[in-house]
Amino acid sequence: MNMQTDRIQGKPFMFTGWHMAGVMMLFFGTIISVNVYMAYNAVTSWSGLVAENTYVASQQFNGKAAEARMLAATGITGKLTIAGADIRYEISHPKDGAVAADTLTLKFKRPVGEHQDFELDLIPVAKGTFSATHDVLSGHWIVDASAMKDGRRILHEASRIAVVGARQ
Repeated sequence: MNMQTDRIQGKPFMFTGWHMAGVMMLFFGTIISVNVYMAYNAVTSWSGLVAENTYVASQQFNGKAAEARMLAATGITGKLTIAGADIRYEISHPKDGAVAADTLTLKFKRPVGEHQDFELDLIPVAKGTFSATHDVLSGHWIVDASAMKDGRRILHEASRIAVVGARQ
């Protein structure tokens, strides 16, 4: 018996243009799929923040972070209430209760885009309590509160809220 005759001779594999087309479709299909997935996640998960000049914002970051730590250490906090067009903000300290302030400014910013953003200077109605009247559209807002006392900032808080049918 001859070993050579027992082997079945098959046609050798030949890489053709169709194989190359398949490889290219798989390669670019993978890249396009990942890009579509990443774009979807970018649009639906993180709203992003708008900075007019990112270089200047990066230079100011350490100073703002130090001020935020100092203000957080005081223990002074605020509470926002929205009922229809009535906006109320209360400034308090856990031990001392209501905290007096000279001015309180609220900046309402949409997480994406600037066309609906607005700023309100609230009027003091009692010690540590401020109010204003302004319609707030439904949806997500970032509310930046800043209170001043004797020319010094005593409160700076930013919180993300959802307004549903004029209720928070």
